Amino acid sequence: MNPSRTASRVDLASAQIINLIQEKNLQPGDRLPNEQELSTLLNIGRGTLREAVKQLVTRNILVVRQGSGTYVCEHMGVPEDPLGLTFIKKGPELAISLVELRLMIEPEMAALAAERITSEQKKELTIRCNSLEQLLNAGENYINADALFHCYIAECCGNKVLQNLMPTIITAVSLSIRESGDGFRARSAYEHHCILEAICRNDSLGARYSMITHLNVTRDYFAQQEYLSRVVWNGK
Repeated sequence: MNPSRTASRVDLASAQIINLIQEKNLQPGDRLPNEQELSTLLNIGRGTLREAVKQLVTRNILVVRQGSGTYVCEHMGVPEDPLGLTFIKKGPELAISLVELRLMIEPEMAALAAERITSEQKKELTIRCNSLEQLLNAGENYINADALFHCYIAECCGNKVLQNLMPTIITAVSLSIRESGDGFRARSAYEHHCILEAICRNDSLGARYSMITHLNVTRDYFAQQEYLSRVVWNGK
């Protein structure tokens, strides 16, 4: 059999499955018909169907749960490590790069959230900020709460594509806190509260600059660490 012809069939089958998801308005976590039903419905062979499903799994559009079935992925099209951070050496240089990326995205994200946030979302964002503050004041691990706060700001924007960037933001938040050795705890509650207040009063300009201030503190810390490491290295 011609390999290119097989690949074309698989690509076509993948497209058919994506179309089915869209036409049926299947949501993340929804189950697809079983293999026999899907094969009949799309008029494609089971072998081709299996290869198409594998292809869509690698693209994080589908997830296969053994003994249960095939489901629409919770984070469609968003790999767990979209920037390949797993293979980049951790340290101040990577932390600075991630903060720079956040500075390109999150200030505008906060400004947009301030314009679009609903009354119910204001309540939820306040709850998340308060949970973060409690952990900060108690001296407990706050990485997850910090990431959830920033992710919810993205949700308040109502932009589906923006929400797909959140795995990268979560990675950046986690790495920053770990690499700092808890160096941001003292100021973090105040900075997050400033962001919260600006968004909840629908102050897009205030939200933008509160986020810039928050991220610049992080950037300055790692820029200093990188500078000190160069000084020590050159002094050897």
